Amino acid sequence: MSEENIELINRAADAFNRHDLDAFVALFDPDVEFSSRIVELERGRPYRGHDGIRSWWKDVFGVFPDLSAETEEIRDLGDMTITQTKLRGQGIGSAAPTEQRQWIVSVWRHKKAISWRAFGSKAEALEAAGLKE
Repeated sequence: MSEENIELINRAADAFNRHDLDAFVALFDPDVEFSSRIVELERGRPYRGHDGIRSWWKDVFGVFPDLSAETEEIRDLGDMTITQTKLRGQGIGSAAPTEQRQWIVSVWRHKKAISWRAFGSKAEALEAAGLKE
């Protein structure tokens, strides 16, 4: 099962980088809880379901139209993965580049993500996954 989850992470990154919203959404359970790094910073509520992901997608690419993700490491924990990702892009109103590293904790069931949470540090992600460095 775990190799399948790694493949799913790679497919999500590919869909994100191609800006293929339908392919990205197809990897998530209809009841997914989706928390982006921005939500964590603003202490907002997580996005819920496919409509939530679509709303997040519109917001993110509305501000960073060329945003891309590079998967740097995937840690397989069975029904959970921790993915270290580097995001790169430029804000729509600025020529200044942005780069951000994040760690995503995903929980998988039946080849769909049922939870997807982004964190600003490896320690936060490990804690959320119930692990220590």
